[in-house]
Amino acid sequence: MNRRDFIVKTAQTGTALSILGLTAACSPKEKELFFKISLAEWSLHRMLKKKEMDHLDFAATARKFGCEGVEYVNGFFFKKAKDISYLNEMNSRAKSEGVDNVLIMIDREGSMAHHETSERLKAIENHYKWVDAAHHLGCHAIRVNLAGGIDKTEATKAAIDSLTKLSDYAKQAKINVLVENHGGFSSNGAWMHGVFSQIQNSNCGTLPDFGNFCIKKDIAKNCMEDYDRYVGMKELLPFAKAVSAKSRNFDSLGNEIETDYLKVMKMVKEVGYTGFVGIEYEGANVSEYKGIELTRDLLIKVGNQIS
Repeated sequence: MNRRDFIVKTAQTGTALSILGLTAACSPKEKELFFKISLAEWSLHRMLKKKEMDHLDFAATARKFGCEGVEYVNGFFFKKAKDISYLNEMNSRAKSEGVDNVLIMIDREGSMAHHETSERLKAIENHYKWVDAAHHLGCHAIRVNLAGGIDKTEATKAAIDSLTKLSDYAKQAKINVLVENHGGFSSNGAWMHGVFSQIQNSNCGTLPDFGNFCIKKDIAKNCMEDYDRYVGMKELLPFAKAVSAKSRNFDSLGNEIETDYLKVMKMVKEVGYTGFVGIEYEGANVSEYKGIELTRDLLIKVGNQIS
């Protein structure tokens, strides 16, 4: 069943997701959306970490929300990057559900803009196996982090060198190397724009995240330095090959409190982006299932308005 059929069917029948205990009815689509909806595995990180859900069941869960694609997090199959039988099983699960393997988000493999060259080169090599895994899964990209920089100018040079080397390797596998605004210099839209304006490889780009524009946090993880998310999105979107719809808290009307989804999705449309927009619920006021449902419905609502 494709997403259109899923949405129409569930809206008409009110069919419940029995394993989730949630209604699956989406906001009705008034027209074909200009983007496709995927689900980022991080939306379910609490359940996965508590072993309340298995990584191999992620594709089935995503499909029950009507999502067309899945975005994996390497931490949930960290030791399986070279395990062909396991990757084959992931492929089989996704295929049986009719969802696309979209990308793998890579963490814990080193800092790609590290101020120490040896550490940075090691990080580049650590990512090679994930490029290969993404290729085997039929993904179009991996997401990497540009962390480890101290001086902005030096971090820019390091980032360009790292991304060029890694995307050179990824080119043969037809994999894109993407960078998300994910803390530090990478959450500074102007800095990211400066980096990607100098990248020559066509398989290297950005993964703009609606809500990851905190540059510096204190020990309690409260944001001490925040970048304007709308300015940042405008600076990152020209290089986007994926988009992350971050959500945390919703009001009584189903709108995300921190981000104006209509405003941001208009920006996404204006740059001509028509790929996957990944649901990434990160809140704690409702269950992960409910947060995913609310984010999905909000994307469809604004999509109806501007498609």
